[in-house]
Amino acid sequence: MTQRFRVALLSAESVPFAKVGGLADVVGALSKSIADLGCAVAVFLPRYAGLTLPEGSSLELAAEIEVPVRGEDTPALIYTLRSAELPPHLSYYFIANDRYFGRPGIYNDPATGEAYPDNAERFAFYSRSCLEAMRALAFTPEVIHANDHQTALVPAFLKTTYAEDPFFQMTATILSIHNMGYQGVYDPDSIAIAGFPPEYFYPLSPFEFWGKVNFLKAGIHFADVITTVSERYAEEIQSGEEFGFGLQGVLNARHEDLVGVLNGIDVRIWNPRTDRAIAARYDAESLELKGVCKSALLDEMGLPSQPDQPLFGIISRLAEQKGFDLIESAAPQLFSFPAKWVLLGSGSKRYEELFAALERRFPDRLRFRKGFDDPLAHRIEAGSDFFLMPSRYEPCGLNQMMSMRYGTVPVVRWTGGLADTVEPYSPGSEGGTGIVFAPYTPEALVGAVEAAVHLYGEPRALLRLRRNGMARDFSWEASARKYLQLYRQANASRRMGTGFHKWLETVQETGPGRA
Repeated sequence: MTQRFRVALLSAESVPFAKVGGLADVVGALSKSIADLGCAVAVFLPRYAGLTLPEGSSLELAAEIEVPVRGEDTPALIYTLRSAELPPHLSYYFIANDRYFGRPGIYNDPATGEAYPDNAERFAFYSRSCLEAMRALAFTPEVIHANDHQTALVPAFLKTTYAEDPFFQMTATILSIHNMGYQGVYDPDSIAIAGFPPEYFYPLSPFEFWGKVNFLKAGIHFADVITTVSERYAEEIQSGEEFGFGLQGVLNARHEDLVGVLNGIDVRIWNPRTDRAIAARYDAESLELKGVCKSALLDEMGLPSQPDQPLFGIISRLAEQKGFDLIESAAPQLFSFPAKWVLLGSGSKRYEELFAALERRFPDRLRFRKGFDDPLAHRIEAGSDFFLMPSRYEPCGLNQMMSMRYGTVPVVRWTGGLADTVEPYSPGSEGGTGIVFAPYTPEALVGAVEAAVHLYGEPRALLRLRRNGMARDFSWEASARKYLQLYRQANASRRMGTGFHKWLETVQETGPGRA
């Protein structure tokens, strides 16, 4: 019998277990889609204190390992998910250590909203633990797919510490960059904490970034293939400081190995015809039932129901990147329109306080719910007429796809994955799936929202736009096939090589600073 192609998928978050942002949705859906294509997929995640397990599932201890941190062996427990609902050839493993993960939150301390000060140590431990767990579980992957800076040290470990380890000799690495704005930049002592020799850290080395250690830079340097989450974003991050955040030169040096693969959404979960979280299920031919969802959402939020007014939804991390400074500047104009607003999200204290204050200021217009609530997210997508994403930059974006799937018209800024997925609507045209604005200014945002309010007053045009969006295919199947092709190409290249990285060979021969 032919052995299945083995993929290890590493991430700091994945639905339904732990979620902060879109990364969790991507990993949750991609892992299933790759398994559906016939691969054996093992997903590795930290076992956080607040881990959410699906109903009827449990964790079973699978292995105990020792992981070098700060020059000492640190214990970790490896748990596997047991569930009758688990798809064939898909496994989940959780790295447990109470010192690093037995605390609330994922990246940040919920009490302060600030990043945990030992995140460098936490995720260096996690990255090394994943490799040791694979050995303990006798799972030898053809490809390790690391995601974002929290797992970006894995390619570096494989090309240095594990360079001559026969267990990983034929294992290739792919690093997916979901957001260049988060790179994992830490103090210089992080190099020793992670277990790398001090000679690896010198000006312009793969680990060094303006005198600090940059996890993402190391991953970009050592990964066999680098992907990002839309074709346009792959171009943008090489174009300059605005999108590359200082690593545009490093990315340009790897441009032949950098590929943009548009994310998809899990259409089995995000389906208005079968969604049990919403007030009424509907499709493109029964969009009148969307009004039932809108009325139920307004009632749930405590907003007055006025059928002649559109409802705008926002579901987001509250971060600078997402364009909330535009909403702050334009608030008097935005909330003067005859419209209602529902916002779900958490993040920056500045924006949490902003939207709480705006809710008090405009009690008949806006409701803000702090935190993340997945069923409520579904109800917002189903009940809203429009979905606002005024992002400063957006690597891919998922909510605009979910919105179109639910017949909710996206109002977005022309950037990154938003530009790749939303077809601009022009009044009087038959095409288009959303309202788009380009300048990053409060005036442009106000103009886009005004256009949406005007469109709401034209039922035929609005219905056409909704159906256009619902006809789009944002499933993971096509993207998963692209990833599988990249996996096979990376593994084939790895098998033809020596498994020994040129940079490491040079450092060993000449010493640091001359590689």
